[in-house]
Amino acid sequence: MSIPPRAFHVVHTDPSASVQLAGRFAAYFGALAPGRRIVVVCIGTDRCTGDSLGPLTGTLLGKYRSPEFDIIGTLETPVHAMNLEDTMDKLSSRYRDPFVIGVDACLGQAASIGAVLIGDGPLRPGAGVNKQLPPVGHIHVSGIVNVGGLLGYQALQSTRLHLIMSMAGLISRSLLVGIRMSAGRAIEPALS
Repeated sequence: MSIPPRAFHVVHTDPSASVQLAGRFAAYFGALAPGRRIVVVCIGTDRCTGDSLGPLTGTLLGKYRSPEFDIIGTLETPVHAMNLEDTMDKLSSRYRDPFVIGVDACLGQAASIGAVLIGDGPLRPGAGVNKQLPPVGHIHVSGIVNVGGLLGYQALQSTRLHLIMSMAGLISRSLLVGIRMSAGRAIEPALS
C-alpha cells in the first residue's frame, strides 16, 4: 500500500507516535464547526486477529465514555462486512452532519507493518481482501497489520495479537487526547 499524498503516518513503536497522532487529530477537530458531532466508526471483527484492530480500538476508546464523541464498533458489537451498510444508514438517521472517522486494519508492504496512517477522505473497508463495501469517514485511520497480496485473508489470520493490541492502544489514546485537546468546542448531541 502506498501512502496517499495527504496522508500522515507514524510507526507504532516511535516514542513520539501518540503525541504526533494526537496533534494531527486535534488539528482536524479544531477546524470543525462548533457543535459538529464526532463519531468514530471502528470496522472489523474479532474472529480474525488482523481484522480486530477496529473493534479493539473501539472497545479501548469506549472505556473513556464521554459526551465529546460517539463510538460505533466494538468487540461486543462489531461493525463488519455483513452489517456495515445498515450501520452507516443508522448513523445517517441518528446524527445531523457528524464528522465521521473510519478506523480499520489494512495490509501493506512488509516494511510498513506497524504503521498507523491518518488520511483525508473515507477508508475503503475490505479492499485488502477484495470486498466491495461502502466507504466510511471524512477522515480515516488505518493500521498496517500485515503484508498484502494474493493471500490477504490468510495474512490477516496470521497477524500477531501483540501488534494489534499495541496499535489499538496507540490509536485509542491518541484519538482521546486529540478530542480532549479540542474540547473547547460546543458539542451537539445525537438526534435520538
